[in-house]
Amino acid sequence: MFQKDLLKGKTVLITGGGTGLGKSMGLRFAELGANLVLTSRRLPVLEEAAHEMEKKGAKVLVKASDIRKYDEIENVLTEADKVFGGINILINNAAGNFISPTELLSPNAFNSVVGIVLNGSFHATLAAGRRWINRQSGGRVLSIVTPYAWTGSAYVVPSACAKAGVLAMTRSLAVEWGKYKIRLNAIAPGPFPTEQAWENLVPEGFEEKWKKRIPLARTGRHEELANLATFLVSDFADYINGDCITIDGGEWVSGAGEFNMLTEMTPEDWGKMAERFSKNKK
Repeated sequence: MFQKDLLKGKTVLITGGGTGLGKSMGLRFAELGANLVLTSRRLPVLEEAAHEMEKKGAKVLVKASDIRKYDEIENVLTEADKVFGGINILINNAAGNFISPTELLSPNAFNSVVGIVLNGSFHATLAAGRRWINRQSGGRVLSIVTPYAWTGSAYVVPSACAKAGVLAMTRSLAVEWGKYKIRLNAIAPGPFPTEQAWENLVPEGFEEKWKKRIPLARTGRHEELANLATFLVSDFADYINGDCITIDGGEWVSGAGEFNMLTEMTPEDWGKMAERFSKNKK
């Protein structure tokens, strides 16, 4: 399905598009013919990412913004209107996260994460959605959430609250805005190593323990997530609306099953269990 012109004529806005998964998605979209609009708070990082995307033939607009402030994301979209005639696709990717015992968090720490992830995603979605509704053009929103958006997770309470809110927004607006031909979906990635997030979230020595939790026994590759994102924003997924696709190697379902820990049992262990079962049966 990944034809060279798959996204030709489409303009994609990626929040947090200068690094990590945002950059990886942008590079993939660039290969497939899209125009890119990149925004985050760090202009030099955006410019460096834009240079890489331009090498793949894409036209790229960069504009620094703090998406916690609605006026700033409005300014990004106004600039995109001037340069590209508007955007067709929004990727809510900007995030902030860190691990901490919750009792040690300050209100500012909580507000910072929720401000970027939840408020920022809403601001970008609202600003884009209003334009699409007024123009009767339709549009697509893809938000990057996390499997703990529906389970919660210890030690990342601000992120869990914020990502759960983004998922609720996605499902709510998929119904409300479907009549405007606006599709909203989400991706819930498991462990995908990125320089900044990995440093903030994975304590030293825990990487191998993480892999043991994953049935496929490895972390995700960026191109795998970029390909999934490409599919969901393309015309090939035009009937997928209000959904959230998990891409985590089976990690969250592995943790959910009561007896999944028994994958660590050896053939000898199973032999002993069979003997115990046989005795109990008698």
